[in-house]
Amino acid sequence: MNSFDYVIVGGGSAGCTLAGRLSEDPDVTVCLLEAGPKDDSFLINVPAGSAALMPKPGKLNWGFETVPQKGLNGRCGYQPRGKTLGGSSSINAMIYIRGHKSDYDNWVAMGAKGWGWDDVLPYFKKSENREAGATKLRGQNLRGKGGPLNVANLQSPNPTAEYYLDACDQIQLPKTKDFNGSQFEGTGRYEVTQKEGQRFSAAKAYLTPNLDRPNLTVITDATTTKVNVKDGRAIGVQCHTGGKDQTINAIREVILCGGAFGSPQTLLLSGIGDKDELAKHGIACVHHLPGVGENLHDHIDYIISYKSKNTDTLGYSLVGIYKAIKAVFEYRKNKTGIFTSNFAEVGGFYKSSPDIEVPDLQTHFVVGVVDDHARKSHWGHGYSCHVCVLRPTSRGSLKLASADPFAAPLIDPAFLENEADMEVLLKGVKLADQIMKAPAFDPIKGKRLYSQDNMSDDEWREEIRNRADTVYHPVGTCKMGVDKMAVVDPELKVHGLKGLRVVDASIMPQLNSGNTNAPTIMIAEKAADMIKSARK
Repeated sequence: MNSFDYVIVGGGSAGCTLAGRLSEDPDVTVCLLEAGPKDDSFLINVPAGSAALMPKPGKLNWGFETVPQKGLNGRCGYQPRGKTLGGSSSINAMIYIRGHKSDYDNWVAMGAKGWGWDDVLPYFKKSENREAGATKLRGQNLRGKGGPLNVANLQSPNPTAEYYLDACDQIQLPKTKDFNGSQFEGTGRYEVTQKEGQRFSAAKAYLTPNLDRPNLTVITDATTTKVNVKDGRAIGVQCHTGGKDQTINAIREVILCGGAFGSPQTLLLSGIGDKDELAKHGIACVHHLPGVGENLHDHIDYIISYKSKNTDTLGYSLVGIYKAIKAVFEYRKNKTGIFTSNFAEVGGFYKSSPDIEVPDLQTHFVVGVVDDHARKSHWGHGYSCHVCVLRPTSRGSLKLASADPFAAPLIDPAFLENEADMEVLLKGVKLADQIMKAPAFDPIKGKRLYSQDNMSDDEWREEIRNRADTVYHPVGTCKMGVDKMAVVDPELKVHGLKGLRVVDASIMPQLNSGNTNAPTIMIAEKAADMIKSARK
């Protein structure tokens, strides 16, 4: 009962995908361990429930904080991560973005052979069921149909989003009908991982339909404390569940899918990492691998917000409460209305300079006021515009705070420590400022929060350092490649050990240009085929 062919640690986007795919073979046994509970909360299933899940730590959200960030004037950043089946795909804004094709060709140039655009596109398509159907480029269909992950347009688009689209037209920004199709650059509507007005997480796509498979075991509320290694091979894991410690044996492989924070933390607790760092916590070095926990980077983001008397926006008011009560009944009856919103309904990808080839900025226009990750509320209504740097050059780290597996790690994304990131973000903020000042917004525009009109560049830089933070896309801490700081090879096997892989966003050598959920699922789809091929 405690031995399985494959033991998967972490039931997030990658772990659910991998468990679903590997258990397709009835001749192998698969065990999925998830530290959080089942994903049966209505706050997960109702898209607008993310507004309640994201702002604070709790049963379904790890709610990490970073160490003080020098580039943010010493502030600690906030890092919400899903703590349930589906992981962050159960609490995120559900946006489906693959990134630009050059992202993956860049991976190849960094030593990730076999991960170029032509290599990964089939796995994006394999995972996807796009309700809107095909988008073609030179006769090739770029979108998927019939895959497990449902990708849809919003059931009930908020009319406030039209003001943003009109504003972008007025300042002559390009348009696109499909960010994942033939034109990446431009303004458009985001597609979402929803089905019939409900969230469609990786768990709903890959795990829930397959829970009756006799060869698939899912254990929730199970914290993995260590990977067991014998003679250079991973042979299982130690986990704490049901109030006691257990050993789960892996006949073929242990596969870490804990994300950019969880996977390196598990490796370090297991004695796999830089020997000097391990010694600081009294952990015996099982395998010296200096890259574990290094190369952490994330999309640094700034938000411009305005108050508004437009009650189509989501907010706190007597009218807003009345509309919310009506929306409860509409949602329960038809799965339509404001509760289907992902909040960040429209946005775009833009260039900070005409001299660059690929957009390096992304915006998310939100049909409500966003302040400090929604941890600070404002009476009334409003709207906001996120803008983030797509390919930051700053690099940080994840380290252990102690040898206690239940202690949060030390998360240091090193935001804005490279001045080049500041200069790109400054250009992005000034572009977002121009969009928000466009005449299209005049009918609904109210008081501006925080920043002011006509700020100098130095004033903007100080404002950015005082208020910028993550837009929730940490990657890179178990980097794929062949250099001395790489943690996994292009088959996602941990360098120097047998029977151990890492499959999640931590293996990305460089951030993709956009939201990270779809690429993480793609990584797991490709890994599943690699693992199946290795078995054969």
